Amino acid sequence: MFTLPQIPSPSRGPYKEVRGLTRGLLLLKALNAAPGGIATTTELGQACGMHRTTVKRLMETLRAAGMVRHGERDGQYYLTFEVRRLSEGFMDEAWVSQVATPLMQASVKDLLWPCDIATLEDGFMVVRESTHRWSRLSQHHARLGEKLPLFDTAAGRAYLAACTDEELEAVLEMLGELKSSVGEMARDRGRINTLIRQTRQRGYAINEGEWSVEPYFGAIAVPVLSGGRLLAAINMIYPKDAIPPEQLSTRFAVRLRALAESIGKNSAVWLEG
Repeated sequence: MFTLPQIPSPSRGPYKEVRGLTRGLLLLKALNAAPGGIATTTELGQACGMHRTTVKRLMETLRAAGMVRHGERDGQYYLTFEVRRLSEGFMDEAWVSQVATPLMQASVKDLLWPCDIATLEDGFMVVRESTHRWSRLSQHHARLGEKLPLFDTAAGRAYLAACTDEELEAVLEMLGELKSSVGEMARDRGRINTLIRQTRQRGYAINEGEWSVEPYFGAIAVPVLSGGRLLAAINMIYPKDAIPPEQLSTRFAVRLRALAESIGKNSAVWLEG
């Protein structure tokens, strides 16, 4: 049995408080403070100074909104992957511009080929920064905001392979609800497990033209981790037959991984500061 820290209520402003919203946010904060993001209604009530029945009603509202789910024990709840998305807009804009952009620009002389850094959003990897405008070998315009499918691109595969079991399950469950080829793939756990196993064994993800939008281009990608936290994936794009396979692993994958590690290390320092 653990004890959650007391979660203080916010100070009052000039407008009338929407109490239900305030209490719901307090519960999310308390659940986030719990080990593994899991707690019972009793524990949450004690942390937030609320009656158990009030907690139950608010948690069921949050569950309907997709923010929490029932745990294994009665009255237990845990955070879903949906909660993480609430901070993506701020986090992506801030750490990408402050940390990733200068490091990516400096890497152009070494990598030569253009690369993108992308974060997960709505079941896609969304390009947040790109070196296409700096690389002389680029054959694309800036790709900022472009959505890359998870299963068919190197960036998506690298991200999936770096997910924890809980993160992976949340992504696949969300995509598995789609009535499309994407949903069909998400439900085929055998193929997903094979894809992830091969990516992890290789040490980097690869796309050899499987993405129908870019059939003449290949890409390799690695995850960007910061203090054990999965932030993004970063890829390198090239015409499909322009680089011998042995150079991908012995030269470019090594350099791309070094760039990702540098971004992750500096991101940790920036986030802590």
